[in-house]
Amino acid sequence: MRESKLPLSLPDDMAVLAPGHVWLAGAGPGDPGLLTLYARAGLAQADVIVHDALVDKRVLALAGPQAVLEFAGKRGGKPSATQADISKRLIELAQSAARVLRLKGGDPCVFGRGGEEAMALAAAGVPFRIIPGVTAGLAALAAASIPATLREVNRAVIFAAGHFAKAAGGEDDDFDWAPLARTGAPIVLYMVMHNLERIAAALMRAGCAPHTPAAIIAAATTSAERILVSTLQDVAREARAQAFEPPAIVVVGDIVSVRDRLIGTAASPADRERQ
Repeated sequence: MRESKLPLSLPDDMAVLAPGHVWLAGAGPGDPGLLTLYARAGLAQADVIVHDALVDKRVLALAGPQAVLEFAGKRGGKPSATQADISKRLIELAQSAARVLRLKGGDPCVFGRGGEEAMALAAAGVPFRIIPGVTAGLAALAAASIPATLREVNRAVIFAAGHFAKAAGGEDDDFDWAPLARTGAPIVLYMVMHNLERIAAALMRAGCAPHTPAAIIAAATTSAERILVSTLQDVAREARAQAFEPPAIVVVGDIVSVRDRLIGTAASPADRERQ
């Protein structure tokens, strides 16, 4: 039986996860210390926790002893539940009067399809609450000592998905990267590793200089964290050579160069584990 590890005290005015309700919560990037108080409360109160593949096992270990864990993960190229099936299951659980925590890696509504699940719950008349989480893009940059914004470098940052949706004919959709490249803002790419070479080439065709700094942060905020700093023209080749695998975030832009000014005193993954 699991022992609940809820913080010793929580604000008295926090909402409670009620029977028949669903919380769509972000589990953050991995490190359980980055959970929100609402996510911690949901873990302690839920009867059923429907979780994704990218939810860290240390986060799931915080579930209350009454909680049933249901896996509903989707990983690219592997058999998995459909989005429709997952939404249907959430509705079924709520209608059975269970207290349901839908737990997603990062933030549920940043490339997490939490919005689709919220729409399905709303259509079914199921009460729900969206609990934001620390999105992987911001967490990965912070873990690598790369600020998302710096006044002297950039006034905007772009989040983009690096996977390609299927068009009606079954072919990959072509995304126009030119408008993003023209902004000069850092581009933070999610779900990109399988298409990194293609996207890097597209960004260079769109006007990004080949020597533009680029970085990959894999398994951010965990003991398996790995960081590669490169350039746009070389990052895909170097990632292959060093066997970088998902989950990983890629950032392209001059902001990556700021890392060199910060890494001397930044905590390593091992340091964060000990703290």
